[in-house]
Amino acid sequence: MEQIQEALGALFLMAGVVTIVYIIARYSYLIKKAMIEKGLASPETSKKMQYLDIGCIILSLGLGLIVSTVFTSMELTEDTTDLLIWGTILVFGAIGLLVAHWLRKK
Repeated sequence: MEQIQEALGALFLMAGVVTIVYIIARYSYLIKKAMIEKGLASPETSKKMQYLDIGCIILSLGLGLIVSTVFTSMELTEDTTDLLIWGTILVFGAIGLLVAHWLRKK
């Protein structure tokens, strides 16, 4: 019975994540479409900037993973190691978002 509850919990969690991503993508598309129709944004630059944003975020998350491997070689408790690893990945992800924002404004 416990395994069924865990499986259902994982299923609902993944369904929730997929639903949220779909809603965000759908409304982002509609907003960009309306902006292009009103002449506020050009379609060419939005695609280019989107790939630049994704590239910055993925690159920074990769760097966060590389840097977080340092904590696995230290003799720390498991909870501390997990906290430092996830914290490093999140900090580098945030740095990637800031770099993408800075490049978009430039």
